Amino acid sequence: MKRNQVALAIALISTTLAQTATASESAELHVAAVIAPPFVMEQDGSLTGFSIDLWNAISARMQRTTTFELEPDVGAVEEAMRTKKADLTVMPLFITAARDAEFDFSLPIMEAGVQVMVRDTRHGAQIDNPLRDMLRLLVSRTTLLWLGMAVLLALIPTHLIWLFERRRDKGTAWNGKYFPGIFEAAYWSLSTLTTQAEGMPKHWVARAFSIVWMFAGVVFVASYTAQLTTAMTVEQIRGAIQGPGDLPGKPVGTLAQTLAVNYLREHHAELQEFPSVDQLFKALLDKKVDAAFTAAPLLRYYAAHAGKGQVRLVGPEINIAPASIMVQLNSPLRKQIDLALLTLREDGTYQKLYDKWFGSTL
Repeated sequence: MKRNQVALAIALISTTLAQTATASESAELHVAAVIAPPFVMEQDGSLTGFSIDLWNAISARMQRTTTFELEPDVGAVEEAMRTKKADLTVMPLFITAARDAEFDFSLPIMEAGVQVMVRDTRHGAQIDNPLRDMLRLLVSRTTLLWLGMAVLLALIPTHLIWLFERRRDKGTAWNGKYFPGIFEAAYWSLSTLTTQAEGMPKHWVARAFSIVWMFAGVVFVASYTAQLTTAMTVEQIRGAIQGPGDLPGKPVGTLAQTLAVNYLREHHAELQEFPSVDQLFKALLDKKVDAAFTAAPLLRYYAAHAGKGQVRLVGPEINIAPASIMVQLNSPLRKQIDLALLTLREDGTYQKLYDKWFGSTL
């Protein structure tokens, strides 16, 4: 009797476990996604893109149904995973030490790096206002700095000329009183500094000094001209960055909470973070940043489609690393996804999807 009861209990437990496993395997999966063309895009109220097509192919092999949980940014995707709101991510994410400590990752979906994108000014896509640029230069830090230097330099010859000329008839500073005589001497000093001298002092010491001061004026004007020319050139090509090496000190935009953020901080760029690619690209076109620096596939797709003729990619793709689907820690889904991915690569489905979304942008 006891043996029959034990056998019956084992049978019931086995049946319950089998039913639980079957229910678990057939449960709908909640997949976190964020809009990032060409991986995830929203068209006519439904999601499409490389990641969506790939996941649909994977879930079909797994015979699982899916509900997509659209999140505003990568940080929200990670939070959805932490709170178990989502079972996995559809966006391929780079594997970092911090993420690996919290989650598991599938086999790589692709290898990608980060790249620089700037406004395309080669064909006059961005037309500047010459008058506005000139006014900006006139009140620029460079002009104000040189003007201050001119005033300070002129203080010495101004007082020397006034001292030697104040009692001479028809001298450069003929008024013996400090005021207004010093103003007359200051006018002579500043005009001479800009190589526009009006008359020579009468005293022989003042004459000798004036020759030296005229020579100093030539050097001063030449130096200022060179500096102004450099400033004008920089203003005209503002934003024309040639690669990652030119990012330090420049205003650069990237997606928030991505690996590019750390890179820009380490290389001392003027970092600006944006929650979505749409806001990042708009900031670039609106000249709020000089460059966009993020995952190369996102930039290539935008440059070949919505941003065609307005932006261009410069420099090499750097920090290339594998990107994968992120799942819950110790989730059985990882092995199932890996098996499905291997199958899709072997039968050519993966390559067809890759060529569909990236073939025209490579």
